[in-house]
Amino acid sequence: MSSTSTAESRYERGLALLAQIGDTAVIDGLDDIAPDLGRLTVEFGYGDIYNRPGLTLRQRQLANVAALSALGTAAPQLRFHIGGALKAGVTRREIVETIMHISVYAGIPAALNGLTVARQAFAADPEAGDGAGEDDTGEGQPNETSRDRYARGLEALRHIDGHAGEQVVASLQDIAPDLGRYIIEFSFGDIYSRTGLDLKTRELATVAACTALGTVAPQLRVHIHGMLNTGGTRQEVIETITQMAVYAGFPAALNGVTAAREVFTERDTTG
Repeated sequence: MSSTSTAESRYERGLALLAQIGDTAVIDGLDDIAPDLGRLTVEFGYGDIYNRPGLTLRQRQLANVAALSALGTAAPQLRFHIGGALKAGVTRREIVETIMHISVYAGIPAALNGLTVARQAFAADPEAGDGAGEDDTGEGQPNETSRDRYARGLEALRHIDGHAGEQVVASLQDIAPDLGRYIIEFSFGDIYSRTGLDLKTRELATVAACTALGTVAPQLRVHIHGMLNTGGTRQEVIETITQMAVYAGFPAALNGVTAAREVFTERDTTG
């Protein structure tokens, strides 16, 4: 097969997949300044990466929503991929929960900005997905005590991240014990205990976000453990990280793979 026909195949394959999640005219906006970037985006992003096995289209779109919300620097692309998630069968509730989840890793302002973009995307396609706020509750109750939240959070932490998560909290006891308590109460007692996303999807979103941020390797390792602990496979971990090459760059993906290798080796060694 000639290099020309190979390139055409990648482009056509990518364009067909792009059409499943959005308007292919999105790449036309580059025609007057960088048409090759439009072509390369279709060939690499969609022809190569999106066509890989290992993740469903729904999973890929939720990973994008998580990563772009965490980065906080690409609102137009976040809106595009929220629309793409809806077209891939993701519900509004799942999108909202994914963005709320990111408040733990990128901060509440990032989540607030992400929800603003989500509101715009929902308004532009009112028939897609389901209601954004229906059954919008977690496990908590109005007037519950901090002890209740802590107990629920500690149970979730142990189930999701296991020993790796407990080590993080234990490491704070001599310098910032309240921070450890907040991690348990808010991150796991409030956010992780909410309905709307299963635990494996929450960990997939976390791996995507932490990879894209590129500054939290220790936390990425913890949540790779967590993704595996909640039913994710090693292939799904690697595919999530590989996809981030498109949205956060190759260095972020390479660092993510290094973290994954360390986690896999640790699990193989300790059994």
